[in-house]
Amino acid sequence: MARERFAVADSDMHVIEPADLWINYIEPQFKARAPVGLTEVPRDVAIEWEGKRIPNRTPLSRQMLRVTQTAQADRYEHAERRGYDAVSQLEAMEREGLDVAVLFPSRGLFALAVDGMDRDLAAAIARAYNDWLAQFCAEDPERLLGAAMLPPHDVDAAAAEARRMATEFGFKATFMRPNPINGRYWHHASYDPLWAELERLGVPICFHEGGSGEMPYIEQTGKRFDRGIMGHVVSHSLEMMQACVSMCMGGVLERFPRLRVAFLEGNCAWAPWLLWRMDEHVEWRGAVEAPDLARKPSEYFRRQCWVSVECDETPAVHAAETLADNIVFSTDYPHGDSKYPRATEQFLKLPLPAETARKILWDNWVRLYTP
Repeated sequence: MARERFAVADSDMHVIEPADLWINYIEPQFKARAPVGLTEVPRDVAIEWEGKRIPNRTPLSRQMLRVTQTAQADRYEHAERRGYDAVSQLEAMEREGLDVAVLFPSRGLFALAVDGMDRDLAAAIARAYNDWLAQFCAEDPERLLGAAMLPPHDVDAAAAEARRMATEFGFKATFMRPNPINGRYWHHASYDPLWAELERLGVPICFHEGGSGEMPYIEQTGKRFDRGIMGHVVSHSLEMMQACVSMCMGGVLERFPRLRVAFLEGNCAWAPWLLWRMDEHVEWRGAVEAPDLARKPSEYFRRQCWVSVECDETPAVHAAETLADNIVFSTDYPHGDSKYPRATEQFLKLPLPAETARKILWDNWVRLYTP
């Protein structure tokens, strides 16, 4: 499949935030409690907060990280030299062949992954990151599009921050991790003001997992394993599946029919099976346990949800047979499992019809990220 036939939009590209981002950008009254990035290895995504290292990797996992980073040093040398600034981000996009990208954090994936965090601090952490990201995207606002960090600890603050970043800075997305915070999943009525505001703004909510955090193991699938390799296999996809069940079966998409939802960096091949299973359960038990659902969960999903594909996710070919309109492309640059700078090239090797590839690389992204 010829690359030049397609425009390419990245649904999930990452920045590497400066280690001192929150020290420099957070409001003065919260500076003493701000997260600090660790710099043990290049592209380190860890933070330290109130004496805790998040993610709290095992020595074996840290060794794995060092080995991976060393092996990948050449491909990221250009960005490392510039400290992963916006210019290096655009250079990476040129090398990968990306026309536009929505940017998500690295260290920021862990900054709010704390159950019971003080809500005012959580909101301040989100505002500081978003202020920094707005300056980052200003290097080329047509190609670098921000996804605003929202603090799930305070729904009103989350709605206010979504409104601020969309109206003042033109951000095209918002994100939270899929893990429940303070024991409340996403279909809980307390989140309805946030969904209502996102629907009004025409800005999607993107769920993006990080794999570890300061939350109970019952709230994080991957923490049930004692080795990172096993935990990482299940964490991203299974957390997305559970968030998808919450949104599609919990009545959120019934109550907010114009809310757009993305489940990112968790693969997409699971989606057809999960949609079938949700439909089957509604047929079996829905009259009693889900009487508020006017549609099948799969119908809500097809109308309002998207999942992202990894460039070499071969089972995605089968998912695309039934969900070609609901899959978006991502490179995951510059994380360890990214195939940069050949992610687009590898994706185009998948045996997909040209029209399906075009939808995944561009058309579906437009439908997700633009009102």
